[in-house]
Amino acid sequence: MPASTRPHRTLAVLVHCLGVLTALPALPTPDPPRTAVAPVVAPASPSAVAAPASPSAMAAPASPPARTALAEPARPAAATVGPGTRTTPGTGSTPGAASPSTRPGADRGASPAVRVRVAPAGTPAPAYRIEVRNDGNAPVATTVRQELPPGSSATTVSAGGRTTRSAGRADSAEVTWRLTLPARSTTTLNTALTAAVDRPLTAPACAFDGSGNRPYDCATATWQQAAKPGADAAPPPLRQRPTTVAAAGALLLAMLAAIGWWLLRRRRRVTDATTGRFGADPDLTGRPEGRGTVYPRPAVPSPAYRRRRPPVWLVVGMALAILAGVVGAAAWTATTRVAAIDTGAQPTSGAWTGQGHAGPLGVPLREAAFEFTVYRMACDPATARRRCQATVGVRNLTPQQQVWHGELQRAYLPDGRWVGADEPATRAANQGRDVFAEPVAADGRMLVPLVFTVGGPEPPNQVELRSGVFSAGVRVDVP
Repeated sequence: MPASTRPHRTLAVLVHCLGVLTALPALPTPDPPRTAVAPVVAPASPSAVAAPASPSAMAAPASPPARTALAEPARPAAATVGPGTRTTPGTGSTPGAASPSTRPGADRGASPAVRVRVAPAGTPAPAYRIEVRNDGNAPVATTVRQELPPGSSATTVSAGGRTTRSAGRADSAEVTWRLTLPARSTTTLNTALTAAVDRPLTAPACAFDGSGNRPYDCATATWQQAAKPGADAAPPPLRQRPTTVAAAGALLLAMLAAIGWWLLRRRRRVTDATTGRFGADPDLTGRPEGRGTVYPRPAVPSPAYRRRRPPVWLVVGMALAILAGVVGAAAWTATTRVAAIDTGAQPTSGAWTGQGHAGPLGVPLREAAFEFTVYRMACDPATARRRCQATVGVRNLTPQQQVWHGELQRAYLPDGRWVGADEPATRAANQGRDVFAEPVAADGRMLVPLVFTVGGPEPPNQVELRSGVFSAGVRVDVP
């Protein structure tokens, strides 16, 4: 072998040996002889030693022992259970087996499915029909309250309702029912009032929980007296009466006829002036104008034409008519604008967006983004500092979600002072939910209690609600 190839052959042999050694662990190892390996038996109890072995156990072939090349971790005792034994897993190993009591917040804060509907009754006297529906599968204890319009009193109350004074307000009354609504049922309540029927009467109603503080749902309705057939209606304005319209039409036709006659006469005189024809005046030859002669007529200068002016009575009449039209149009515009001014509306700070509105309890009032409805106002007994809770419905009228702020919601006292919403107390009244931190969804509605902490013996007489600092907002009169 040449000396130059010896290192290469030696290196090839070493690489081949290394490959064989590397493949040895992957090759199957033959089982050792059964008599060569003694099984390791755990120490048995005396009773186990004394018990004879069963024939089936003696007849069963010995299973091959497990490999002991690597130390395996100890297995649980369940792995050594014999055939035919079932192992029951613990409750923690089964998905979804947790009991309802262990689920955090399973049904906490869920409101019962209670709905309220109010409609005016078709009677000559003010009356309302209230429907309270329980859509849930369990009975619900509820307190239903209906606010009575100012200056009215209840004459008929159904289903055991009681007429009481509103909490903290001596000038208003309400009807209260304490009911237990069966599952999947509707309860109908009726009230009849006595009041002056010369104005619309709004009476909102709300269903609360058993304590009477947490509102489930609210609704409102307005009763109006039906118009009597043949009743004398208010006379229309002067500009809308048929006689006024007929007189104005006749005057206009007369003016147009006069103007047309004057224009026709003026056109004829201009034509006569251009043709030299001024009627049947004789010329210098003594013959009437327009007749021919055998001999040519001497050149005679045509008489100077004096332009006629319209008569004085026509000019004065037209000027008076135009003046009367201008004065009438100005007076009509001024009266319509003055009539559109709401004398009862009060100015609001920052009323730059939308138009402000005012109304009583239970009347929906719209502003730039929201529609507010104040259904009820209840105050604690007179103390140095007391809380007044207003039940307010908020509906988003815009196609996008909107936020509102507690410091912009105000309650006005009779002396002109105002207080903002008490946000910690409002959060507590809403069971820990911050209603101002959550935006109102587009076309969404929510019913929330707002709490105002006021000082002094007098309760608020007006509530101001708004969606933003630049919104005109709405004002609700509280009796």
